[in-house]
Amino acid sequence: MKIPACRLVDLPRGEAYRLDIDPPVSVFHTDDGEVFAIDDTCTHQDASLADGWLEGCEVECPLHASKFDLRTGAVDAPPAKRPVRTHEVHIEDGMIHVQLSMDAPNLPPCIEARLAGGPA
Repeated sequence: MKIPACRLVDLPRGEAYRLDIDPPVSVFHTDDGEVFAIDDTCTHQDASLADGWLEGCEVECPLHASKFDLRTGAVDAPPAKRPVRTHEVHIEDGMIHVQLSMDAPNLPPCIEARLAGGPA
């Protein structure tokens, strides 16, 4: 499924835009002008990566400083151990569109437990 996120001109370089879908997705515009989309929730604990710090092609989680590669979703620093899901980005007529991945998301244990009906 391809969904519109925001206009490229409305997302300054070095900033992120959070799509409030389920699960949420963040779109990042790097200082080099590249645009990436990943799942917004850190795989370690329930924290929004859009609120993190963007440096190059990495975002640092604002909660416990895990870093994720925007290109691959790979974890570059603990405490997170699992990658975040990445999504394809298309820019058409100045609008950023996100092609959602069909892979299952890697949700943090607290959210997985809540969805399964267990303790959070």
